[in-house]
Amino acid sequence: MEFLKLTLGGFDDFLVYFVTSLVLLAVFLLIYLRVTPYREIALIREGNAAAAASLSGALLGFVLPLASAVAHSVNLLDMAIWGAIALVVQIVAYGVARMMIPGFARGIPAGNTAEGVFVGALSLGIGILNAASMTY
Repeated sequence: MEFLKLTLGGFDDFLVYFVTSLVLLAVFLLIYLRVTPYREIALIREGNAAAAASLSGALLGFVLPLASAVAHSVNLLDMAIWGAIALVVQIVAYGVARMMIPGFARGIPAGNTAEGVFVGALSLGIGILNAASMTY
């Protein structure tokens, strides 16, 4: 019984960090879906691979630094602050991608998979760098 008590001793901390991470993920999604000029979820439901690649890369690009923040934070507030920084970095990365690609707002809804993959990969790359930078 002592083993079980020791094993589950940090379960409450796990729940708090996990739920906080899910809240940050939901906030990221809400902001990202409002910032983009097209409806990713509707496009994905229609089978638009460009929208799926773009949104998937953005999600992974946010989750990676968020996971790093969870792993390296000293407390919940520290994790939440670094999670918010990761959120801002991903939104800025999207803005930069949008400036780099002329007609960007038309390409993904039109199903231009190359644009979707590029934006997804850019988001993922920024997320990896962001996560690596959080190893303080």
